[in-house]
Amino acid sequence: MTGATPQSALHSAGPVADTLLGVTGLLSAGAALILLGVMALLAAAVRRREGTLNVRLWLLGGGVVFPVVVLTALFAYSEWHRPPWQPVPPKDALIVGVTGHMWWWEVRYRDPATGAEVVTANEIRIPVGRPVYFGLGSADVIHSFWIPALGGKMDMLPGRVQHLRLQADRPGVWRGQCAEYCGEQHARMALHVVALAPADFDAWLAAQARPAVPADALSPALVRGREAFLAHRCDACHTVRGVSETSRLGPDLTHVGSRLYLGAGTVANDADGRAAWVAHTQALKPGARMPSSHARLDDATLRSIADWLGHLE
Repeated sequence: MTGATPQSALHSAGPVADTLLGVTGLLSAGAALILLGVMALLAAAVRRREGTLNVRLWLLGGGVVFPVVVLTALFAYSEWHRPPWQPVPPKDALIVGVTGHMWWWEVRYRDPATGAEVVTANEIRIPVGRPVYFGLGSADVIHSFWIPALGGKMDMLPGRVQHLRLQADRPGVWRGQCAEYCGEQHARMALHVVALAPADFDAWLAAQARPAVPADALSPALVRGREAFLAHRCDACHTVRGVSETSRLGPDLTHVGSRLYLGAGTVANDADGRAAWVAHTQALKPGARMPSSHARLDDATLRSIADWLGHLE
């Protein structure tokens, strides 16, 4: 899978983002037109004799009437093209729940086959060409959900569910970011959206609904990693369905091996990245609600846990 495109509203990838980009371009052009016109009038007024009727009329028309007319037209245009707020999702929409935590994202889907809730973290996968209706909330402080290439931002408030509709028109990976300062690691609270072909998305969601690979299907080396994960009480904070389902204090790791990044975009999800994240969490993301484990895990145990986590796809 290719890397994420630049985190920029100028790289629009969906109808909502296209509309916002068009409105932004027109508003910028209108503002530039007003500025040029007012500066031209100012220059003309400086060169002409003060107090003449001609100058006063030009200043009144160009300095007052013209900006009012242009700004009113721009306001009407922007309101006309504002993405509609929908309290009820469209019939064909995919519904995704996202909860902001300090400093990671909990993502929830509904399995269409069983109706069971599918929980993942820090990455959202969506089907191309299908509207996605987000239910957004916060578990602690105010966060803000923003995927610049797909649309505008929406605040995530404790005790309240906000709604936002987005859509991707082509496959790709787009980086998002919490856009409301939320504490020490606000800058390392990224979110990646992966848009897939509809058939690929359906296959991915079906795989996410299944529990982790059972122990009897693992190699001895991976079994050691699974046992070390439990022995060192990683399950006290992390759920791995089919292995440990007692806590949701931290991100769900049932299929963590399929994600692009760890730590909400902090490190790449490869063998070295997983080992570094488990061993040196506080060095990579100071203040995260997860302790570093380098002092209590030898290299072999650390590598076995990292390998087992990578196998959870």
